[in-house]
Amino acid sequence: MNDMEEFIEKYCTDITKKAAENAYDPITGRDVEIEQTALILLQRGRRNVMLQGPAGVGKTALCVGLAQQIVAGNVPDRLKKSRVIELDLASMAAGTTTMSEFHGRLIPFLKGMGGQPVILFIDEIHQIMPTCENSSYKGLSEVLKPYLTGGTLSIVGATTADEYRQYIGVDPAMDRRFQTITLEVPNDEQTAHILKIIKKGYEKHHGLEITDEICDLIVNLTATHMRKRAQPDKSISVMDAACAREIMDDGATGQLTPKSVKRIVADYTGLHPDAL
Repeated sequence: MNDMEEFIEKYCTDITKKAAENAYDPITGRDVEIEQTALILLQRGRRNVMLQGPAGVGKTALCVGLAQQIVAGNVPDRLKKSRVIELDLASMAAGTTTMSEFHGRLIPFLKGMGGQPVILFIDEIHQIMPTCENSSYKGLSEVLKPYLTGGTLSIVGATTADEYRQYIGVDPAMDRRFQTITLEVPNDEQTAHILKIIKKGYEKHHGLEITDEICDLIVNLTATHMRKRAQPDKSISVMDAACAREIMDDGATGQLTPKSVKRIVADYTGLHPDAL
């Protein structure tokens, strides 16, 4: 195993490898954004992507979807050998006592990636900016800038619009190295479609049937009573937790019931189940 592979094993998640192993649910509803991401990655200059959207909207899921398209061969030839790698900053920072030691772990990896077909995904990328005071990774952007400028590295970053404006947008040198893709929150119909596509994995895990009607109920309840969280994440969380509640209360009854769904929404909101 070479140094780059050792680094990936220690401090990263190889999303493409996991996608090839069918470790993820199918990603649906983001075809346009995945195509936009591929278009940027194919360019000669400024081939770095900034995904903006509220927490739970599916920024990481988009990268999974891109990896799934790569595995399936549904991308242009130049991207077919690409690897989508998520950098785990927390793991990389663990055990370091100084910022220079932290940077010393990353720089050899960045140099080793020169010319390699790697797409590096960094979630919560605003945390690498010097002005992000509560971050253990602040200032890492200064290390990355030369690699972003030289075109030897493609990064997909993810953050919210507010955090982008506060931390990245105020740095013109960093801002101009990225092209932005905004992820809108899916509407109720789109969210229900997502649940109906991915429910097979949850049915298999929990040993329960999840009907389309239950998917519609989950979306309706989360949209009505959990307004502070974004779709589709809140509906997916409720579906998973409701299945667990069904098994805990009634065993493997064969089907997820409205009662379990309402109990979970009640737990999340503080409302009484009978009020839902």
